[in-house]
Amino acid sequence: MSANTADRGQWRRKKKISIFLFTLVCAVFALFIVLHHNALADPQTERLKKTCACALLTLGAVSFALSYDKLMVLPLELFHSRKLIWRLAVNDFKKRYAGSYMGVVWALVQPVVTVFMYWMVFDVIFQTKAQMVAQGLDVPYVLFLTAGLVPWFFFSEALSSGTGSLLEYNYLVKKVVFKISILPLIKVISALFIHLFFTAILFGIAIAYGFSPTLYSLQIFYYMLCEFILVLGICYTTCAVQVFFRDLSQIISIALQLGQWATPILWDINRVSDRYKWLIKLNPMVYIVNGFRSSVYDKELFFSHFYSSTYFWIFTVALFGIGSLIFKRSKVHFADVL
Repeated sequence: MSANTADRGQWRRKKKISIFLFTLVCAVFALFIVLHHNALADPQTERLKKTCACALLTLGAVSFALSYDKLMVLPLELFHSRKLIWRLAVNDFKKRYAGSYMGVVWALVQPVVTVFMYWMVFDVIFQTKAQMVAQGLDVPYVLFLTAGLVPWFFFSEALSSGTGSLLEYNYLVKKVVFKISILPLIKVISALFIHLFFTAILFGIAIAYGFSPTLYSLQIFYYMLCEFILVLGICYTTCAVQVFFRDLSQIISIALQLGQWATPILWDINRVSDRYKWLIKLNPMVYIVNGFRSSVYDKELFFSHFYSSTYFWIFTVALFGIGSLIFKRSKVHFADVL
């Protein structure tokens, strides 16, 4: 009894500290938002943005405090299972290409062929001009294209495989003692291995065209983290729904095809009228794609796009929280349905 009382007391202390730290982070962000000044922006629009951002941060802090016990179940499960997650992710990656003669090479061929086809059509045939960065340098279209496709390939692969993770590992879902919350994460990490290789290829292309790595290039890891958390949050929702609605994978496949064209991967967002640009930026992958390009050749720090960063993290944290709650409430029915 005393041990249980001590555990509950320790849990309450951790809860208070976590809520305090989260509220403090929200308050610091709100302070930065209020103090941030953009001389080129319309004052009325700036006030509206600041009001909305501060309201969302306040709502987030209150929601976190009220729903702490529910929201922290999933992150704690993942943290305690970190060693098992790594082993299963490595095994999943190996299993995917086991039995084929070329093995992991097949994972590289399709994206490379895709980049080559787009390059031939848009650069060689139609002679599409890529964007010109702030430093006045012309960016070759193949570099512009690859910097957009590399993060999209990871997003597409991780979302597709993560959505079907519970169906693929249904024999583990039926085991009472197994923590099924790690399955979507295993798929996302497995997709990350190939993503790291293509990121290295991206920098190789940049070097070949005279864009050497700089300190700005290090923020590529920040954008990788952003995309990782974003796609994981989506996967917790989609994999739970997929168990009950098997057609979801086909819908996601179509949505990814549409999303590739709706995201400024093949085209430059700066060519869009300012009237509609804000609508395009509601897509969180725009932040990731632009971030990859900034890391490779544009030499822009991530916090130079202050409102885009604020919107992305508010959207991503909210999405992850919603995904966690949906997964937690649905998982008691997974074994019965599967």
